[in-house]
Amino acid sequence: MNEAVIVSTARTALTKSWRGAFNNTHGAKLGGYAVKHALETAGVAPAEVEDVIMGCALPEGATGSNIARQIAIRAGCPVRTPGVTVNRFCSSGLQAVAMAAQRIIAGEGDIYVAGGVESISCVQNEMNKHMLANDWLLRHKPEIYWPMLQTAEYVAKKYDIGREAQDRYGVQSQQRAAAADRAGKFRAEIFPVTARMKLLDKQTGKEGVREVTADRDEGIRADTTYEGVAQIKPAVEGGVVAAGNASQFSDGAAACVVMNAKIAERRRLEPLGVFRGFAVEGCEPAEMGIGPVYAVPKLLNRAGLKTDDIGLWGAERGVRGAGALLPRPARHPGRAPERERRCDRARAPVRRQRRAAGGRGAARRQAPRREARRRDDVRRRRHGRRGAVRSALIRLAIHAQTGIHACVERS
Repeated sequence: MNEAVIVSTARTALTKSWRGAFNNTHGAKLGGYAVKHALETAGVAPAEVEDVIMGCALPEGATGSNIARQIAIRAGCPVRTPGVTVNRFCSSGLQAVAMAAQRIIAGEGDIYVAGGVESISCVQNEMNKHMLANDWLLRHKPEIYWPMLQTAEYVAKKYDIGREAQDRYGVQSQQRAAAADRAGKFRAEIFPVTARMKLLDKQTGKEGVREVTADRDEGIRADTTYEGVAQIKPAVEGGVVAAGNASQFSDGAAACVVMNAKIAERRRLEPLGVFRGFAVEGCEPAEMGIGPVYAVPKLLNRAGLKTDDIGLWGAERGVRGAGALLPRPARHPGRAPERERRCDRARAPVRRQRRAAGGRGAARRQAPRREARRRDDVRRRRHGRRGAVRSALIRLAIHAQTGIHACVERS
């Protein structure tokens, strides 16, 4: 059977929506630059790409009209290179990578580019909401239309996740992000992008444009403390979700080159990881953030692994309620109450929780792969092969009330 390996990755910085460097940048530029840099890193010619598969949670406007095809052309691929846009909300980019790997395993092609793009600044407030809700679903399952804030408050109440636990989890995320940034651990994956940023003069109300270069994530706050975060008012009165424990909205793009392992070996490319499995499972709409609790066992069972076999856990959490729940001992909701799952925090998020990743899951794939490689190399130097990181698992909760996971193994 064919094996699919990831041989390169590249991403833009993640910038603040509406107030950041990419608030006036089309998705084709963001995604095109990511694809171009991923191909150059792998030494792959654009004409060799079988298909460009890009995830996007809001595929309309500046990220509409099959944005993946636009990205392929913008990246310098020939016109015969196709593109397909995938939407599974927050995991769209991860789904794109899985589709690329699955096509290689099925023998349909040898080289694919997969990733994700998001331009929330240019799309979210302009979304088409005509006939957004279905009458039958409103009567029988209205929670399917709940926003993430509402589901987060529900999960926090049902599973007794207090404000302090979420705040401390969010602070830890920021501290890990700042430490990783200071250590230069993102330099290998981020490439600089120059863009025309829209500015608003608050006194006059006039708009202007300034050329800026984004080369670092804008959401990292190195001075974050629990004492400061604890003072922030909750988003809803009496609630536990606040700006200090929830993700910011971000714009950005990420891409990776997925290749047949035999082709990579022939080209002497060292894979970042081997694609080992993928699982998706739904949950009650009101408990959107709990999806990974269902999907983790499903993926591990398919791969013949246990939680102790996973050296690194990469987690994305739009809000910290479910994020604070998942890494601690937790009973599997709605299933076999005697079964508990556990993953310790030393292995659970990789360096940080990436906050509201543009690209919906594609950027999420990069940190676990690179960190697994880094830790693997360190442990091999110190201890030989024993104890080296072998597997990383990326997990996401999706606004469509689903949990999604992918397992990547160091080659």
